[in-house]
Amino acid sequence: MKICVPTQEDQGINSVVYGHFGSASYYIIHDTDKGETRSIANMNQHHAHGSCNPMAALGNESIEAMIVGGIGKRAIEGLNAIGIKVYQSIAGTVHENIQALQNGSIAEITSQNACGGHGHGMGCGH
Repeated sequence: MKICVPTQEDQGINSVVYGHFGSASYYIIHDTDKGETRSIANMNQHHAHGSCNPMAALGNESIEAMIVGGIGKRAIEGLNAIGIKVYQSIAGTVHENIQALQNGSIAEITSQNACGGHGHGMGCGH
């Protein structure tokens, strides 16, 4: 499974999960089947609020799941429309969050519990 996790710094699987999908500087992509990890820069980081294009942000990268601290309704709907499930992160690293997903200990985020705006520091401001 290819899992994507937004981060502010590129430290691979040891990167700390960032608080919001659209404004993250990097996306760490981890392939659990191959054990490979790589990063891509957010190609849509400076979008207007509410107009994030998830696939542009990901450079049309093929993924199956997203683990994120916060994400807007339109971004969730866009990802879900192409078969990508979105999960609520826990505090910690990409590696810790991937383990939590594999253990079934993190919940799926739906458009009903999406972020309502940005708080201070660009985190989710539910």
